[in-house]
Amino acid sequence: MAKIVKSKDLPRAESLRDGRTRVDLVTKDIFGTDDVKADWVTYQAGRDAPAHYHTGSRHYFFIIKGSGTFHADGKVFQLAPGDVIMSEEEEMHSFTSDADFALEFIELWVPAPTSTVWEDPDDSCLWSPLEKTAAEK
Repeated sequence: MAKIVKSKDLPRAESLRDGRTRVDLVTKDIFGTDDVKADWVTYQAGRDAPAHYHTGSRHYFFIIKGSGTFHADGKVFQLAPGDVIMSEEEEMHSFTSDADFALEFIELWVPAPTSTVWEDPDDSCLWSPLEKTAAEK
């Protein structure tokens, strides 16, 4: 049976570490499945995320807007809109947005990860729910 979730009803969060924002697109809470998990992530200009990996899934990134770098296992990849990245299960990775541009992407895990492991547990990402704007209520 088809199901639609309106944009205004999707959960939003902000990273307490680096200010990036996340819109949950596909989660078990939203669609009742762990077959896949998807988020829409925005890094503000000049921001980065700590190195980490996920257990139990491959991780895909679809670059929508902006530019930056993707770091994985000692390699650095330049990013531009339209690029697609794949990170294997338990592959350490991180992002940095360019100093002058925000970086937006859709991230997709197949299946949903069982956990996230931070390279430095003291430099991990915690998320805080964002309140809906007046237009979203």
